[in-house]
Amino acid sequence: QVQLVESGGDLVQPGGSLRLSCAASGRLYGIVVTGWYRQAPGKQRELVASITRGGMIRYVDSVQGRFTISRDNVKNTVDLQMHSLKPEDTAVYYCKADEDSDVGGHVYWGQGTQVTVSS
Repeated sequence: QVQLVESGGDLVQPGGSLRLSCAASGRLYGIVVTGWYRQAPGKQRELVASITRGGMIRYVDSVQGRFTISRDNVKNTVDLQMHSLKPEDTAVYYCKADEDSDVGGHVYWGQGTQVTVSS
């Protein structure tokens, strides 16, 4: 089992910055990809950014150049630094971890943290 706990969500003005953190615990050795997703009201959950065990990173086009995903293997955290926030970034942000199929292939989600971008 893997537990994911997100933190850092807040109300911020357009153009502002926030840093989200995902703290992971449990059986982490089998995790191959950790990602940040978001879901706005009335919309489907979408991938924002992800980082693989090998360090490969991907971003959705709408956040490229504004968001940065990073991993701290000592603290077992995956952070999402967000700059130049826009109202359309408003959503609940979730952390997701994918387990290698060799150890079960489970998918784990955190409970989410609310990000609201508004003046």
